[in-house]
Amino acid sequence: MRLEVVPIQKPEEVNFILGQAHFIKTVDDLHEVFVRRGPSGYFGLAFCESSGPRLVRRSGNDPELEALAIDHARAIGAGHSFLIFLRDVFPLEVLNAIKMVPEVCRIFCATANQVQVLVASTELGRSVVGVVDGGSPLGIESDADVDARKTLLRELGYKD
Repeated sequence: MRLEVVPIQKPEEVNFILGQAHFIKTVDDLHEVFVRRGPSGYFGLAFCESSGPRLVRRSGNDPELEALAIDHARAIGAGHSFLIFLRDVFPLEVLNAIKMVPEVCRIFCATANQVQVLVASTELGRSVVGVVDGGSPLGIESDADVDARKTLLRELGYKD
């Protein structure tokens, strides 16, 4: 087995979701998640087919984000993995709907942070082992930090 680190290179304002699914229908079902949520926001997705022609399947409503997903899918090259790049949509707005897609097995990360994908290679193929998502903690939140967190969540409309 060989381990490799694949960095996710994306614009700062773009969010990213990495997951694993099990069937070619994933591409269409993930696309429908975004269609059902309405016309706002942009996305590009890619899915690494694991058998048959073993193509990188793709979809989206933004050619730049779709190309970003395709490039990273090729770099990761792990069967049944999917990548979604989002602009003007937060993962929080679509994550539960993505998890409810019957083909989706797991979500490795959903973030705006810098990400490194840990990929293992064997004689059979490649697999996502996990992700490094952002930096390690620098301390413990103070009472003022707790207040700031709660204020931010209220300002964003996530809490009353």
